[in-house]
Amino acid sequence: MPKEAVVHLRYGPYSALGLSVEHRTFRLEGLQAVLTKDGHHIILEKIDDWNVVELVVNEEKVFQCDIQELEFGGDGKLDPLCEEARIAVLEAF
Repeated sequence: MPKEAVVHLRYGPYSALGLSVEHRTFRLEGLQAVLTKDGHHIILEKIDDWNVVELVVNEEKVFQCDIQELEFGGDGKLDPLCEEARIAVLEAF
């Protein structure tokens, strides 16, 4: 996949610290930082599936994980899931 791909970052609602279930982007910050550093354009899309993060490139889902497994905030450099997602986007067709 060439750099500067359009990546649809789809994310569902989740409950944080017993609070109400909502769409939150705090756990997506590191993932967005890693993908943006590679030159990709990120489009955030809310979905109804709870606890889900999906990366879609060229209408193909290339990565999926539980949103609560991503590190809260930060730059994503130390989060192994962010690296796994980065590689999945780079290897996308």
